[in-house]
Amino acid sequence: MKHLHLSSIILTFFCCLITTVLTAQSRARDIGLQPGVMQPGKLNSITDVSGVLVGHTTIIKADSIRTGVTAILAHDGNIFQQKVPAGIFVGNGFGKLAGSTQVMELGNIESPVILTNTLNVSTAINATVKHTLQQKGNENVQSVNALAGETNDGWLNDIRGQHVQEADVLNAIKNAKTGKVAEGNVGAGTGTVCFGYKGGIGTASRKLPVNLGGYTVGVLVQTNYGGVLQIDGAPVGKELQKFAFSNQLLNNVDGSCMIVIATDAPLDARNLERLAARSILGLGKTGGIASNGSGDYAIAFSTHPAVRVPHQPDSTVQNTPLLHNDYTSPLFMAVIEATEEAILNSLFAATTVTGYKGRTIEALPLKKVKELLKKYNRIP
Repeated sequence: MKHLHLSSIILTFFCCLITTVLTAQSRARDIGLQPGVMQPGKLNSITDVSGVLVGHTTIIKADSIRTGVTAILAHDGNIFQQKVPAGIFVGNGFGKLAGSTQVMELGNIESPVILTNTLNVSTAINATVKHTLQQKGNENVQSVNALAGETNDGWLNDIRGQHVQEADVLNAIKNAKTGKVAEGNVGAGTGTVCFGYKGGIGTASRKLPVNLGGYTVGVLVQTNYGGVLQIDGAPVGKELQKFAFSNQLLNNVDGSCMIVIATDAPLDARNLERLAARSILGLGKTGGIASNGSGDYAIAFSTHPAVRVPHQPDSTVQNTPLLHNDYTSPLFMAVIEATEEAILNSLFAATTVTGYKGRTIEALPLKKVKELLKKYNRIP
Protein backbone atom coordinates (compact mmCIF):
# COMPACT_ATOMS: atom_id res chain seq x y z
CA MET A 1 0.00 0.00 0.00
CA LYS A 2 2.91 2.35 0.80
CA HIS A 3 4.40 1.71 -2.65
CA LEU A 4 1.00 2.29 -4.24
CA HIS A 5 0.62 5.53 -2.30
CA LEU A 6 4.10 6.68 -3.36
CA SER A 7 3.32 5.83 -6.99
CA SER A 8 0.13 7.88 -6.79
CA ILE A 9 2.08 10.86 -5.45
CA ILE A 10 4.67 10.58 -8.22
CA LEU A 11 1.98 10.23 -10.88
CA THR A 12 0.14 13.25 -9.49
CA PHE A 13 3.38 15.25 -9.48
CA PHE A 14 4.14 14.48 -13.10
CA CYS A 15 0.54 15.19 -14.14
CA CYS A 16 0.78 18.58 -12.44
CA LEU A 17 4.16 19.18 -14.08
CA ILE A 18 2.78 18.35 -17.52
CA THR A 19 -0.25 20.58 -16.92
CA THR A 20 2.05 23.42 -15.84
CA VAL A 21 4.18 23.03 -18.96
CA LEU A 22 1.11 23.01 -21.22
CA THR A 23 -0.48 26.07 -19.61
CA ALA A 24 2.62 28.17 -18.87
CA GLN A 25 2.75 31.26 -21.04
CA SER A 26 5.72 31.76 -23.35
CA ARG A 27 6.81 33.75 -26.39
CA ALA A 28 5.48 33.37 -29.91
CA ARG A 29 8.61 31.65 -31.20
CA ASP A 30 8.57 29.13 -28.35
CA ILE A 31 5.75 27.28 -30.12
CA GLY A 32 7.38 27.47 -33.54
CA LEU A 33 5.72 30.65 -34.80
CA GLN A 34 7.94 32.78 -37.05
CA PRO A 35 6.13 36.00 -37.96
CA GLY A 36 7.55 37.82 -40.97
CA VAL A 37 10.61 36.98 -43.03
CA MET A 38 13.40 38.94 -41.36
CA GLN A 39 15.65 37.50 -38.67
CA PRO A 40 15.29 38.63 -35.05
CA GLY A 41 18.24 39.83 -33.00
CA LYS A 42 19.98 37.65 -30.44
CA LEU A 43 17.39 38.27 -27.69
CA ASN A 44 14.53 39.24 -30.00
CA SER A 45 14.17 42.32 -27.83
CA ILE A 46 14.48 46.09 -27.89
CA THR A 47 17.69 45.59 -25.92
CA ASP A 48 19.26 44.01 -29.00
CA VAL A 49 19.88 47.64 -29.94
CA SER A 50 23.18 48.29 -28.22
CA GLY A 51 22.97 50.51 -25.15
CA VAL A 52 19.19 50.40 -24.65
CA LEU A 53 18.02 49.63 -21.10
CA VAL A 54 14.58 48.63 -19.79
CA GLY A 55 13.30 48.62 -16.21
CA HIS A 56 9.96 47.68 -14.64
CA THR A 57 8.18 48.35 -11.39
CA THR A 58 5.23 45.99 -10.97
CA ILE A 59 2.59 46.99 -8.42
CA ILE A 60 0.23 44.26 -7.21
CA LYS A 61 -1.49 44.95 -3.90
CA ALA A 62 -4.59 43.58 -2.18
CA ASP A 63 -7.38 42.64 -4.59
CA SER A 64 -7.68 45.83 -6.64
CA ILE A 65 -4.25 47.29 -7.45
CA ARG A 66 -2.77 45.95 -10.68
CA THR A 67 -0.53 48.56 -12.29
CA GLY A 68 3.07 49.64 -12.72
CA VAL A 69 5.80 51.50 -14.58
CA THR A 70 8.13 50.65 -17.44
CA ALA A 71 11.16 52.80 -18.22
CA ILE A 72 13.12 52.72 -21.48
CA LEU A 73 16.51 54.43 -21.57
CA ALA A 74 18.33 55.16 -24.84
CA HIS A 75 21.72 54.80 -23.14
CA ASP A 76 23.22 54.52 -19.66
CA GLY A 77 24.73 58.00 -19.60
CA ASN A 78 23.24 61.42 -18.94
CA ILE A 79 20.46 61.50 -21.55
CA PHE A 80 19.81 65.20 -20.92
CA GLN A 81 23.40 66.10 -21.76
CA GLN A 82 23.60 63.59 -24.63
CA LYS A 83 20.15 63.66 -26.18
CA VAL A 84 19.12 61.23 -28.91
CA PRO A 85 17.26 62.09 -32.13
CA ALA A 86 13.64 60.98 -32.05
CA GLY A 87 10.37 61.04 -33.93
CA ILE A 88 6.77 60.50 -32.83
CA PHE A 89 3.78 59.31 -34.83
CA VAL A 90 0.20 59.46 -33.58
CA GLY A 91 -1.97 56.63 -34.89
CA ASN A 92 -4.98 57.82 -32.87
CA GLY A 93 -4.64 60.67 -30.41
CA PHE A 94 -7.08 59.68 -27.65
CA GLY A 95 -4.32 59.46 -25.06
CA LYS A 96 -1.73 61.25 -23.02
CA LEU A 97 1.84 61.34 -24.33
CA ALA A 98 3.27 64.13 -22.21
CA GLY A 99 6.30 65.87 -23.66
CA SER A 100 5.50 64.88 -27.23
CA THR A 101 5.25 68.40 -28.65
CA GLN A 102 8.84 69.32 -27.74
CA VAL A 103 10.10 66.07 -29.25
CA MET A 104 8.18 66.82 -32.43
CA GLU A 105 9.48 70.40 -32.47
CA LEU A 106 13.17 69.81 -31.66
CA GLY A 107 13.51 66.23 -32.84
CA ASN A 108 15.17 64.73 -29.78
CA ILE A 109 14.57 62.98 -26.45
CA GLU A 110 16.32 64.21 -23.30
CA SER A 111 14.91 61.85 -20.66
CA PRO A 112 14.00 58.21 -20.11
CA VAL A 113 10.76 57.20 -21.83
CA ILE A 114 8.23 56.29 -19.13
CA LEU A 115 5.10 54.17 -19.59
CA THR A 116 2.44 53.88 -16.89
CA ASN A 117 -1.36 54.21 -16.47
CA THR A 118 -3.53 57.12 -17.58
CA LEU A 119 -3.98 58.84 -14.23
CA ASN A 120 -0.34 58.59 -13.19
CA VAL A 121 1.29 60.37 -16.13
CA SER A 122 1.83 63.45 -13.95
CA THR A 123 3.55 61.27 -11.35
CA ALA A 124 5.83 59.90 -14.05
CA ILE A 125 6.68 63.44 -15.19
CA ASN A 126 7.51 64.64 -11.68
CA ALA A 127 9.72 61.64 -10.98
CA THR A 128 11.55 61.89 -14.31
CA VAL A 129 12.21 65.60 -13.75
CA LYS A 130 13.63 64.80 -10.30
CA HIS A 131 15.80 62.04 -11.78
CA THR A 132 17.19 64.45 -14.37
CA LEU A 133 17.81 67.33 -11.97
CA GLN A 134 19.68 65.03 -9.58
CA GLN A 135 22.09 63.71 -12.22
CA LYS A 136 25.67 64.90 -12.10
CA GLY A 137 26.24 67.58 -14.70
CA ASN A 138 22.69 68.88 -14.56
CA GLU A 139 23.18 71.25 -11.62
CA ASN A 140 22.15 74.31 -13.65
CA VAL A 141 19.28 72.74 -15.60
CA GLN A 142 16.04 74.72 -15.37
CA SER A 143 13.88 72.98 -17.97
CA VAL A 144 13.33 69.25 -18.50
CA ASN A 145 11.10 67.68 -21.14
CA ALA A 146 10.02 64.42 -19.53
CA LEU A 147 8.41 61.99 -21.97
CA ALA A 148 5.64 59.88 -20.40
CA GLY A 149 2.94 57.80 -22.06
CA GLU A 150 0.10 55.62 -20.83
CA THR A 151 -2.68 53.16 -21.35
CA ASN A 152 -5.82 52.90 -19.25
CA ASP A 153 -5.69 49.84 -16.96
CA GLY A 154 -8.92 50.75 -15.13
CA TRP A 155 -10.67 47.42 -15.85
CA LEU A 156 -8.29 45.43 -13.65
CA ASN A 157 -6.78 48.23 -11.58
CA ASP A 158 -8.22 50.75 -9.14
CA ILE A 159 -6.97 53.50 -11.41
CA ARG A 160 -8.70 56.33 -9.50
CA GLY A 161 -6.53 55.48 -6.52
CA GLN A 162 -3.45 56.68 -8.46
CA HIS A 163 -1.31 54.08 -6.75
CA VAL A 164 1.90 54.67 -8.73
CA GLN A 165 4.27 56.77 -6.65
CA GLU A 166 7.32 58.77 -7.72
CA ALA A 167 9.49 56.17 -5.99
CA ASP A 168 8.05 53.50 -8.30
CA VAL A 169 9.06 55.50 -11.37
CA LEU A 170 12.53 56.19 -9.99
CA ASN A 171 12.89 52.50 -9.17
CA ALA A 172 12.10 51.51 -12.76
CA ILE A 173 14.71 53.97 -14.04
CA LYS A 174 17.30 52.88 -11.49
CA ASN A 175 16.81 49.17 -12.20
CA ALA A 176 16.78 49.52 -15.99
CA LYS A 177 19.27 47.15 -17.59
CA THR A 178 20.31 45.60 -20.85
CA GLY A 179 19.70 41.93 -21.66
CA LYS A 180 16.48 39.97 -21.39
CA VAL A 181 13.30 42.00 -20.86
CA ALA A 182 10.46 40.67 -18.71
CA GLU A 183 7.17 40.49 -20.63
CA GLY A 184 3.48 40.00 -19.97
CA ASN A 185 1.99 41.15 -16.66
CA VAL A 186 4.90 43.36 -15.64
CA GLY A 187 5.54 47.06 -15.23
CA ALA A 188 3.14 49.24 -17.19
CA GLY A 189 1.49 46.11 -18.58
CA THR A 190 0.41 44.67 -15.23
CA GLY A 191 -3.28 45.62 -15.59
CA THR A 192 -3.79 45.87 -19.35
CA VAL A 193 -6.20 44.00 -21.65
CA CYS A 194 -5.67 43.20 -25.34
CA PHE A 195 -8.23 41.65 -27.74
CA GLY A 196 -10.29 40.62 -24.70
CA TYR A 197 -7.36 38.66 -23.25
CA LYS A 198 -4.65 39.66 -20.82
CA GLY A 199 -2.25 42.06 -22.53
CA GLY A 200 0.94 43.54 -21.20
CA ILE A 201 4.52 44.31 -22.13
CA GLY A 202 6.02 42.67 -25.20
CA THR A 203 9.23 43.13 -27.14
CA ALA A 204 10.89 41.92 -30.34
CA SER A 205 13.62 42.92 -32.79
CA ARG A 206 14.88 42.50 -36.33
CA LYS A 207 18.51 42.41 -37.47
CA LEU A 208 19.17 43.49 -41.04
CA PRO A 209 21.72 41.53 -43.06
CA VAL A 210 25.08 43.19 -43.70
CA ASN A 211 24.24 44.01 -47.31
CA LEU A 212 21.28 46.07 -46.04
CA GLY A 213 23.36 47.89 -43.44
CA GLY A 214 23.42 45.37 -40.60
CA TYR A 215 21.27 47.67 -38.45
CA THR A 216 18.98 46.51 -35.65
CA VAL A 217 15.43 47.67 -34.97
CA GLY A 218 13.95 46.86 -31.55
CA VAL A 219 10.39 47.43 -30.35
CA LEU A 220 8.70 47.40 -26.94
CA VAL A 221 4.92 47.65 -26.62
CA GLN A 222 2.36 48.22 -23.88
CA THR A 223 -0.79 46.56 -25.25
CA ASN A 224 -4.26 47.56 -24.11
CA TYR A 225 -6.50 47.69 -27.17
CA GLY A 226 -9.01 45.66 -29.17
CA GLY A 227 -10.12 44.46 -32.57
CA VAL A 228 -10.11 41.03 -34.18
CA LEU A 229 -6.98 39.12 -33.20
CA GLN A 230 -4.83 37.75 -36.00
CA ILE A 231 -1.67 35.75 -35.33
CA ASP A 232 0.66 35.67 -38.32
CA GLY A 233 -2.39 36.11 -40.51
CA ALA A 234 -4.44 33.34 -38.91
CA PRO A 235 -7.95 34.54 -37.84
CA VAL A 236 -7.57 33.46 -34.22
CA GLY A 237 -10.05 35.95 -32.74
CA LYS A 238 -12.72 34.95 -35.24
CA GLU A 239 -12.10 31.23 -34.65
CA LEU A 240 -12.28 31.64 -30.88
CA GLN A 241 -15.43 33.77 -31.26
CA LYS A 242 -13.88 36.47 -29.11
CA PHE A 243 -13.56 39.73 -30.95
CA ALA A 244 -14.71 43.32 -30.85
CA PHE A 245 -18.48 43.92 -31.03
CA SER A 246 -19.29 40.19 -31.10
CA ASN A 247 -21.26 40.59 -27.86
CA GLN A 248 -21.94 43.14 -25.15
CA LEU A 249 -19.00 42.02 -23.06
CA LEU A 250 -16.50 42.62 -25.85
CA ASN A 251 -17.74 45.95 -27.17
CA ASN A 252 -15.02 47.95 -25.43
CA VAL A 253 -12.04 48.09 -27.80
CA ASP A 254 -10.61 51.27 -26.30
CA GLY A 255 -7.57 51.49 -24.10
CA SER A 256 -4.46 52.37 -26.15
CA CYS A 257 -1.18 50.94 -27.35
CA MET A 258 2.22 52.49 -26.72
CA ILE A 259 5.01 51.52 -29.13
CA VAL A 260 8.64 52.40 -28.36
CA ILE A 261 11.17 51.82 -31.14
CA ALA A 262 14.95 51.87 -30.94
CA THR A 263 17.45 51.54 -33.77
CA ASP A 264 21.19 51.88 -34.19
CA ALA A 265 20.77 53.17 -37.74
CA PRO A 266 21.94 56.81 -38.16
CA LEU A 267 18.52 58.41 -38.66
CA ASP A 268 17.45 61.99 -38.05
CA ALA A 269 14.12 63.04 -36.52
CA ARG A 270 12.39 63.15 -39.90
CA ASN A 271 13.19 59.56 -40.79
CA LEU A 272 12.57 58.41 -37.22
CA GLU A 273 9.05 59.81 -37.52
CA ARG A 274 8.66 57.86 -40.76
CA LEU A 275 9.92 54.74 -38.96
CA ALA A 276 7.43 55.31 -36.14
CA ALA A 277 4.59 55.66 -38.64
CA ARG A 278 5.30 52.22 -40.13
CA SER A 279 4.95 50.55 -36.74
CA ILE A 280 1.21 51.23 -36.84
CA LEU A 281 1.07 48.83 -39.79
CA GLY A 282 2.42 46.16 -37.42
CA LEU A 283 -0.38 46.93 -34.99
CA GLY A 284 -2.85 46.54 -37.86
CA LYS A 285 -1.41 43.14 -38.78
CA THR A 286 -2.47 41.86 -35.34
CA GLY A 287 -6.07 42.95 -35.97
CA GLY A 288 -6.03 46.24 -34.07
CA ILE A 289 -8.50 48.85 -35.31
CA ALA A 290 -7.23 52.07 -33.61
CA SER A 291 -10.67 52.67 -32.16
CA ASN A 292 -12.10 56.05 -31.19
CA GLY A 293 -10.94 55.83 -27.58
CA SER A 294 -7.57 54.19 -28.18
CA GLY A 295 -4.42 56.28 -27.85
CA ASP A 296 -1.99 54.65 -30.27
CA TYR A 297 1.41 56.33 -30.17
CA ALA A 298 4.79 55.35 -31.58
CA ILE A 299 8.08 56.82 -30.33
CA ALA A 300 11.26 56.08 -32.29
CA PHE A 301 14.82 57.03 -31.41
CA SER A 302 18.32 56.32 -32.71
CA THR A 303 21.21 55.24 -30.51
CA HIS A 304 23.89 55.72 -33.18
CA PRO A 305 26.74 57.66 -31.43
CA ALA A 306 27.28 60.00 -34.37
CA VAL A 307 23.74 61.35 -34.29
CA ARG A 308 23.56 62.20 -30.59
CA VAL A 309 22.60 65.78 -29.83
CA PRO A 310 24.86 67.37 -27.18
CA HIS A 311 23.14 69.80 -24.82
CA GLN A 312 26.18 72.05 -25.07
CA PRO A 313 27.49 71.80 -28.65
CA ASP A 314 31.15 72.36 -29.48
CA SER A 315 30.35 74.18 -32.71
CA THR A 316 27.51 76.05 -34.36
CA VAL A 317 27.16 73.45 -37.10
CA GLN A 318 26.40 69.79 -36.46
CA ASN A 319 28.10 67.49 -38.98
CA THR A 320 26.18 64.24 -38.76
CA PRO A 321 26.27 61.21 -41.09
CA LEU A 322 22.72 60.19 -41.95
CA LEU A 323 21.24 57.20 -43.73
CA HIS A 324 20.00 58.15 -47.20
CA ASN A 325 16.25 58.00 -47.77
CA ASP A 326 16.72 55.32 -50.42
CA TYR A 327 18.06 52.90 -47.79
CA THR A 328 15.32 53.28 -45.18
CA SER A 329 12.84 50.75 -46.61
CA PRO A 330 14.48 47.69 -44.96
CA LEU A 331 14.13 49.48 -41.62
CA PHE A 332 10.46 50.15 -42.32
CA MET A 333 9.87 46.46 -42.99
CA ALA A 334 11.84 45.55 -39.86
CA VAL A 335 9.78 47.78 -37.59
CA ILE A 336 6.49 46.43 -38.98
CA GLU A 337 7.58 42.85 -38.29
CA ALA A 338 9.07 43.63 -34.85
CA THR A 339 5.95 45.53 -33.76
CA GLU A 340 3.67 42.68 -34.80
CA GLU A 341 5.79 40.13 -32.93
CA ALA A 342 6.21 42.33 -29.84
CA ILE A 343 2.42 42.57 -29.57
CA LEU A 344 2.08 38.80 -29.93
CA ASN A 345 4.74 38.30 -27.25
CA SER A 346 2.80 40.55 -24.88
CA LEU A 347 -0.18 38.20 -25.27
CA PHE A 348 1.76 34.94 -25.19
CA ALA A 349 3.69 35.94 -22.06
CA ALA A 350 0.70 37.27 -20.11
CA THR A 351 -1.13 35.17 -17.52
CA THR A 352 -4.69 35.31 -16.15
CA VAL A 353 -5.34 38.17 -13.72
CA THR A 354 -8.14 38.89 -11.26
CA GLY A 355 -8.28 42.45 -10.03
CA TYR A 356 -10.55 45.44 -9.44
CA LYS A 357 -14.14 44.53 -8.45
CA GLY A 358 -13.27 40.85 -8.81
CA ARG A 359 -12.94 41.10 -12.56
CA THR A 360 -10.92 38.37 -14.24
CA ILE A 361 -9.21 38.60 -17.60
CA GLU A 362 -8.08 35.27 -18.96
CA ALA A 363 -4.74 34.71 -20.62
CA LEU A 364 -4.60 33.78 -24.28
CA PRO A 365 -5.61 30.08 -24.39
CA LEU A 366 -2.37 28.70 -25.76
CA LYS A 367 -3.56 25.15 -26.28
CA LYS A 368 -6.46 26.28 -28.50
CA VAL A 369 -4.26 28.84 -30.24
CA LYS A 370 -1.67 26.21 -31.09
CA GLU A 371 -4.37 24.02 -32.62
CA LEU A 372 -5.57 26.93 -34.75
CA LEU A 373 -2.07 27.86 -35.85
CA LYS A 374 -1.52 24.26 -36.95
CA LYS A 375 -4.84 24.34 -38.80
CA TYR A 376 -3.70 27.42 -40.74
CA ASN A 377 -0.19 26.02 -41.29
CA ARG A 378 1.51 28.71 -39.22
CA ILE A 379 3.41 26.29 -37.00
CA PRO A 380 4.58 22.68 -37.59
